[in-house]
Amino acid sequence: MLRVPCLSLAALSMLVLAGCKHATPNNVAATVNGRAITFADLDKQYQSQFMSSTERPSDDQMMIQKLEVLRTLVDNEIMLQRAEKLGLMATDADVESKFAEIKAPFTQEEFQRQLASRKMSVEDMKAQLKRDLSVQKLFNKEITSHIAISDHDVSDFYNANKSSFNFPEPQVHLAQILVTPNPDPSVRNLKGDKAQNEEQARKKIEMLSVRLKQGEDFTQLAQNFSEDSSSATNGGDLGFVPESALEKATPELRKAIEASTPGQVTSVIRTAEGYRIFKVFSREPAGQRELTDPRVQQNIRETLLNRKDQLLRAAYYEVARDEAKVVNFLAQSISQTKDGKK
Repeated sequence: MLRVPCLSLAALSMLVLAGCKHATPNNVAATVNGRAITFADLDKQYQSQFMSSTERPSDDQMMIQKLEVLRTLVDNEIMLQRAEKLGLMATDADVESKFAEIKAPFTQEEFQRQLASRKMSVEDMKAQLKRDLSVQKLFNKEITSHIAISDHDVSDFYNANKSSFNFPEPQVHLAQILVTPNPDPSVRNLKGDKAQNEEQARKKIEMLSVRLKQGEDFTQLAQNFSEDSSSATNGGDLGFVPESALEKATPELRKAIEASTPGQVTSVIRTAEGYRIFKVFSREPAGQRELTDPRVQQNIRETLLNRKDQLLRAAYYEVARDEAKVVNFLAQSISQTKDGKK
């Protein structure tokens, strides 16, 4: 009987293991702590965001877009695993309740059209709702519940910014969500989501308009999706805008804002830069606003809360990424190619 030396077997085993360690699974785009994000997952999300356009991107553009989508999927998976670990997963009852709330304003036919426009099935939407609700529970427990704005914080902010509460003319406190057909590298929203052309921009703003009508939070949607580099991180908050500035705006924009009462959201407005949706927080007459005014205190508390929430959430994402074991097979395969070809 042929005997193989033990050393040879060990060496052979090491070679096999080494080969397995560096092998790239054919159907896996990335792993997060050993859990796979498949190319099927990636393609489905990519088609939902980018494939509505009649213009086919170049191969390089497509791969850039897929890397952006994959980064979002990785971040979502990191947060979902944290929610699981802390026992914060949304229940089936939570999902069904939210699904019914979203569906309520539409006829069956209209709802099916909405799903089709997002290339989703009912099962896809419920799965997405479960992830979103679970991550929101995570943020509420880990971030929002720990934020406290004291009376001293409010007073300090007012004294440092007292002149900004003295209005020489009537003002409108506004926030916006902007979607542009030309992606700006300087834009940083939480989802890393940017429309690439006119059709994608139109589809994206329509989707956001629907979600706002379904009751989703304007500030959160602005943080996640707005493409305005100066206001996205602030939840779209533009501060107090003088009425004279609105007079310089387009008639459609001015009419939409003037017709909105505090708390209302406008319809989609097309401007030179892209598509916009505005929310009117309040209308203020001319004159100095005192700290004793409850509206001033509420405005300051909301401003400080949003700022702190954005800061802590951004830091939480960074810490979670550092602690996660992520292997991006798609990025590895691209970096190992030469001249765009394997």
